[in-house]
Amino acid sequence: MTGIIDEQGFRLNVGIIIVDAGGRVFWGRRVGRRDAWQFPQGGMMPGETPEQTLYRELEEEVGLRPGDVEILASTRGWLSYRLPRRFMRRHVEVGQRQCIGQRQKWFLLRLVGNEDRIDLARSETPEFQAWRWVSYWYPIRKVVHFKRGVYARALKELAPIAKREMPSN
Repeated sequence: MTGIIDEQGFRLNVGIIIVDAGGRVFWGRRVGRRDAWQFPQGGMMPGETPEQTLYRELEEEVGLRPGDVEILASTRGWLSYRLPRRFMRRHVEVGQRQCIGQRQKWFLLRLVGNEDRIDLARSETPEFQAWRWVSYWYPIRKVVHFKRGVYARALKELAPIAKREMPSN
């Protein structure tokens, strides 16, 4: 696990919600896991701002570039979740902090380019093997249990902005 781990043991991270013209959100299935679906996310590297991390991860995981999206909003603060013990590393190198979870800044993006710009294989080590558009609230019920609280808080906070993107009929 690379990136920045804060003094409490949380890895600093960004979460990415991409909304299409119909108000649906991008939902990706992780590589190698039959039923593990989630939003794109990724850890901040030293010297990066959350926005720089957002664009790096967006290209690495989804294949989209800054011109393909518009940032509509971000969460006011950072949202955290703890990892279950079975997902924590057993051995931590000397001088490194134990990662106990993720502290995330969430971004809501509008896809302004064509969806055919989505390219899950752009990275040498893809994160997702499939994707689809789903209704805005669908991910709360379907994401892995330990991320549900963060997903609910991020989606709830960003819902008023996302609602403006939904068709009025």
